[in-house]
Amino acid sequence: MDNYLIYVGVAIATILLPGPAVMLTINNSIQRGLFKSLSGIFGIALAILLVAVISATSLGIILASSIMAFTVVKIIGAVYLIYLGIKMWRTKEASGARSSLREVSFLKCFIEGFLVSISNPKGIIFFMSIFPQFIDLSQEYNSQFILLAVTFSVLVIVIHTAYALFSSFARSKLSSSRGSVALNKVSGVVFVSFGIGLASSSR
Repeated sequence: MDNYLIYVGVAIATILLPGPAVMLTINNSIQRGLFKSLSGIFGIALAILLVAVISATSLGIILASSIMAFTVVKIIGAVYLIYLGIKMWRTKEASGARSSLREVSFLKCFIEGFLVSISNPKGIIFFMSIFPQFIDLSQEYNSQFILLAVTFSVLVIVIHTAYALFSSFARSKLSSSRGSVALNKVSGVVFVSFGIGLASSSR
């Protein structure tokens, strides 16, 4: 695969772009702590790996070619993002609320990260359009596919961990009641905006 390094560059640029998954990682790191944000990151990475596998199957072809299937998955993803946004907006920063945020389990953070990524059909379209450009048809397909999919998932973990670390360092700036409420409001608006944007988008 002569273009592997180019693929890595494209993958890094794609992952760095702020989106629902990045916002979830940042919010988790600030509100729930670094280790729980890592749990969410592994959920995101697993979902990405699964999306890559789906994109290589007939299900991926159906989602890419069927307007109805794509729309159903898109609406589900949009509703979930809007739900998270409203939930964040309504969170009050009091001692009890702050405690409840930190008592959220690692499993719940993992599931949230997984659902945010798996419910976005744009990922399947992305993989179906990007992967073929970096596959050498003269070589064995499966090994190349596994390399590209695993590489993307590992880069997700690395880049999102960097976001989480940076956010963890910035937590002290937002540790006050007012700062935390402001963060919840901003995060809520961003997630609702992502949801509305996903719902109104086309393939």
